[in-house]
Amino acid sequence: MDMELLGILLPALAAGVLVISTHVVLGKQVLKRGIIFIDLAIAQVAALGAIVAHLNEDLEHLPFVHMWMPALFALAGAGLIAWLSKRLVGELEAMIGCFYVLAAVAAMLLLSNDPHGAELLKQLMSGQILWVSWEQLLLPALVSVLVLALIAAKPRVLDGAAFYLLFALVITLSVELVGVYLVFSTLILPALALNRYQGRYALALAYGVGLAGYLLGLVLSASLDLPSGAAIVATLALCAFVFRIASHGRRGSPGTENIID
Repeated sequence: MDMELLGILLPALAAGVLVISTHVVLGKQVLKRGIIFIDLAIAQVAALGAIVAHLNEDLEHLPFVHMWMPALFALAGAGLIAWLSKRLVGELEAMIGCFYVLAAVAAMLLLSNDPHGAELLKQLMSGQILWVSWEQLLLPALVSVLVLALIAAKPRVLDGAAFYLLFALVITLSVELVGVYLVFSTLILPALALNRYQGRYALALAYGVGLAGYLLGLVLSASLDLPSGAAIVATLALCAFVFRIASHGRRGSPGTENIID
């Protein structure tokens, strides 16, 4: 592996580590609440904000618009879902699914007459993790440290409405780095791999599943010239499946809520 390739892979791997650091913990909460599609919905709404900023000439030239516009959309979407969670308990997952579809359709309609629309949509969905620079990681790194410190100091913050606020902020930055598909996969697959694992060090193992998936996916992508986002999603799924099968003997009861120790 030459130095030029290593120079591409290292910041990409660092981006993956940042995404994993927060998404494994949030993924546990997503499974616990039974709102699996919330990550897709919020990520899609954040992407919609990026599209609006791209299409509006007055907004496009404002400082950091590619960050704060998706964040505003994501926060609005998270606020709406938090409001719905208190009023449509039995139908919340279905409403979140509809929310995702509507945001995706809105993105397609907005970009239908843009000559570069297909490429922008592909970039937002699949991400461009191989082309992440070290400078792009500064803000996500700061936010990740603050979010993890808050969760460590006040674990119960994830049980209330503040979960949606943290979720929206984290998802917005992650979509910018790795795209919608990887955001969903990183949230769900490591947590799902440990969903019924009752042994010790479950959280560490979940991080291990995520890290192995990103590392293998990046190496495959660079070696075989494959789309990086798709390759990492595939290897994350493979690692989650292998761990789930390997830990079959240590599964808990189907109704357990001990998703991650």
